[in-house]
Amino acid sequence: MRIIVLFVVLCAAACNSSTEISADSQGIGKGAPNPWTKGAMVVAANPHAVAAAMEILQQGGHAVDAAIAAHTVLGLVEPQSSGIGGGGFMLVYDRASNNLSAYDGRETAPAGASEAMFIRDGKAMSFLNAWQSGVSVGVPGAVAMYRLAHEDHGRLAWPEVFQPAIRLATDGFKVSPRLANLVRGMARPTRLDDNPATAKYFYPDGKPLPAGHLLKNREYAETLRRIAGEGVQAFYSGDIAEQIVAAVQAEPNGGSLTVTDMENYRAIKHEAVCGGFRNLTICAPPPPSSGFVQIMIAGLYDYLTTEATSHSEKVRAFVDAQRLGYADRDHFVADPAYIDVPIDVLISPDYIGYRAKQRFAPDAEATPGDPASIDSAATAASLWGADTTVEIGGTTHLSIIDQYGNAVSLTASIEAVFGSSRWAGGFLLNNELTDFAKTPTADGRLVANAIAPGKRPRSSMSPTIIFDQDNNLLMVTGSPGGNSIIAYVAKSVLGVLDWNLSAQQAADYPNVVARGRSVRVEVADATGQQLASTLTALGYTVQKPKNETSGLHMIVVHPDGLEGGADKRREGTVGILQTN
Repeated sequence: MRIIVLFVVLCAAACNSSTEISADSQGIGKGAPNPWTKGAMVVAANPHAVAAAMEILQQGGHAVDAAIAAHTVLGLVEPQSSGIGGGGFMLVYDRASNNLSAYDGRETAPAGASEAMFIRDGKAMSFLNAWQSGVSVGVPGAVAMYRLAHEDHGRLAWPEVFQPAIRLATDGFKVSPRLANLVRGMARPTRLDDNPATAKYFYPDGKPLPAGHLLKNREYAETLRRIAGEGVQAFYSGDIAEQIVAAVQAEPNGGSLTVTDMENYRAIKHEAVCGGFRNLTICAPPPPSSGFVQIMIAGLYDYLTTEATSHSEKVRAFVDAQRLGYADRDHFVADPAYIDVPIDVLISPDYIGYRAKQRFAPDAEATPGDPASIDSAATAASLWGADTTVEIGGTTHLSIIDQYGNAVSLTASIEAVFGSSRWAGGFLLNNELTDFAKTPTADGRLVANAIAPGKRPRSSMSPTIIFDQDNNLLMVTGSPGGNSIIAYVAKSVLGVLDWNLSAQQAADYPNVVARGRSVRVEVADATGQQLASTLTALGYTVQKPKNETSGLHMIVVHPDGLEGGADKRREGTVGILQTN
């Protein structure tokens, strides 16, 4: 296949399981589709990452190859958001086999973790102290996830997909305005300038990195060379693992992570969770990802807009659908290896219809539904205590469709900005264990997302792939943003599928986040200001931030080609390949 580059950047070890995209299982149609003729597209948070993925596609790589290349570069050029010191979820559609697989690279709690590990003197640690601690660091899962997905789908040799990041780390890249602003503004509270390793890298000569500075990271390049040449064992054992453990255990507030915890880590391959929206099918990873909530919100929205005649009525339905979806997610969702999450009930038409009939006053907080009212087998799910875990808006997302029609939706994170600020092997370590409930009980009952050894914390990450009624790939989307990810991604889905917005228009549209008692409406433009006024008049408690820093990166498939949308709130870019 000959590939022509039209233009590169437009600014703006586990179970063997996959979901066959079939009429019987997911309502999308059977059989391998016709040859792909729509070209390829990459949408990611930084032009260097897009260029890396495009380079891999030009070499004939699969979307998974390109995703690994892009993400290893993102860990270099936007270290505040994600990297190999963290984890993520990757949704992969393989067109030839017509299968959809979900790869879980979520971090795990070490064997020494306990329900009370964030408790000090009988009280939960402040988020700042928990965030900036070794206690918050989980076993990183990104590298193991790379390998598992590459074993299934990679077309290029394992060492090849790391070459763009190795080269860029060795030769250097110019610090972007976003990274420079965050380094300057987040010295406190991140404490990056306290840690000798991070101070030397981010504050050379005692001053924060300026935009345009040529930044090299030869330590990171060497770590990637080891992983490329020796495999994942170079990361999860030996001196790299020992460096990670030493950084985690260092005082103050050192954690219990050990080399044995590193060696025992496994990424997991799951079936995707898929559900209907009108004549379409929305698919996402299962818990501990929150991707399935996209199915809930879309279904609830459909019920609530039955008689809607105006866009403002549709936005109100979107708000109420979010409130219901978030209430259920917050209450019932955690690592399914530890608790029974009633996903099949929560996304079922019967349950969604039952929830849509429940009404909460605009200024009230929605409470969880009762899955046992639909299926008595879900009774145990009602016994969990309420959980209001805080998640900070870090993370990154990339969407790729390759020249063969394969697709990847990858959301990855180190949790808060610059993670735990702990450094090993040229990269930052996550603080993902703060995604557990720091207070393990509520109203005398254990919460579903309480900490346990080996458990994966609940995540808002929601990489999403949507198919049309004829088994055709229709949309790839996702976003960073902490617990607002769910709202951001849902906006992109409804914006494209119901509000007649283009991919870019959907990314640009004001963000509306409705978790809990209040509704946040982004008022950066006249549209957002009007939405805020309308919802206020309807009785909602409205907060009006000037900016909701989503990082929506999406691809929409049209009969004549691909359309990308990159979030202007960050540094997202779109890359296109035309094939013939």
